[in-house]
Amino acid sequence: MTTTVVLPQPYLLFLGDETEPGYAKTAFGLRDWAPEKCIGEYVTSDDAVATGLPRISLAEATERGARSLVIGVANRGGLISAAWIPTLLEAITVGLDLVNGLHARLGDIPELVEAAARHGRRLIDIRTPPANIPVATGAKRTGKRLLTVGTDCHLGKKYTAMALTAAFVARGKNTDFRATGQTGIMIAGGGMPMDAVVSDFEAGAAEILSPAAAEDHWDVIEGQGSLFHPGYAPVSLGLLHGSQPDVLVVCHEPGRTRMLGTAGFPVATVEDALDLNLRHASLTNKAVRCAGVSFNTSRLSEEDAVALMERESARLGMPVADPMRGGGQFDRLVDACLA
Repeated sequence: MTTTVVLPQPYLLFLGDETEPGYAKTAFGLRDWAPEKCIGEYVTSDDAVATGLPRISLAEATERGARSLVIGVANRGGLISAAWIPTLLEAITVGLDLVNGLHARLGDIPELVEAAARHGRRLIDIRTPPANIPVATGAKRTGKRLLTVGTDCHLGKKYTAMALTAAFVARGKNTDFRATGQTGIMIAGGGMPMDAVVSDFEAGAAEILSPAAAEDHWDVIEGQGSLFHPGYAPVSLGLLHGSQPDVLVVCHEPGRTRMLGTAGFPVATVEDALDLNLRHASLTNKAVRCAGVSFNTSRLSEEDAVALMERESARLGMPVADPMRGGGQFDRLVDACLA
């Protein structure tokens, strides 16, 4: 019952006029975890964020073999801007399918539907949950599960889950990455668009995303939002209850003081995130534990990042690592997860 997608590849990543890197997480996620599928990026403003991929035109992209234009931004509210429509129409005209992970649907925009039909192109909306998702039962399932949770949105839950999945597999563990957001689904080829599920069925969707498995099998589940976010806490809670995690890893960006996209709400502390997530997770798994903390230290130098993580690890009494930097700190986090 999870959503399985077969997308036209390679991709051209559409960034439009987005200037906030945090809202370009789809483009960055595809660049970092599926670079072989990405031809380049397309922008409508010189001030737009850059992924580092070649910045090319729609015509150049098709000449280089691109088969689809992927909307690489995930803005507040998941809206398709009216300013994007001319570019999306041009992409259809030059022979590209459109792939969209926003809440707004390409299929609800008449001019895109008409153009796609005329040119024989596809409009693919990723955030389409399967039908007939059941209400959660809370019944205990076999297998082992790890869930990444966060102090805010857009700070590394997906990256942490994917890095841990790779590390578990490298250690010979039978492991699956379970995608819960549009970017993860695009990378993995399947998953559950959790924030498009009706609230009564959130936990049920999480249950079918990570079904009963062999006792030694791990599902590493991509977290969504934050229990502390005034807008996104409901999806975080449903995912926490339905996934029944045995292990939590708390994700945090040091130095971030205000939650992204809010009117000044402060970012929670790691300690508060540990406490609240463990208390809620214990509803469906009394044995849940936190193995450690994942830091997004992308704004820090290597020296400053390593020193900070060592200090925080000593203070918190558990491993603290940046999965994208790897090294001994990340190895200790993996050890703790598998302990």
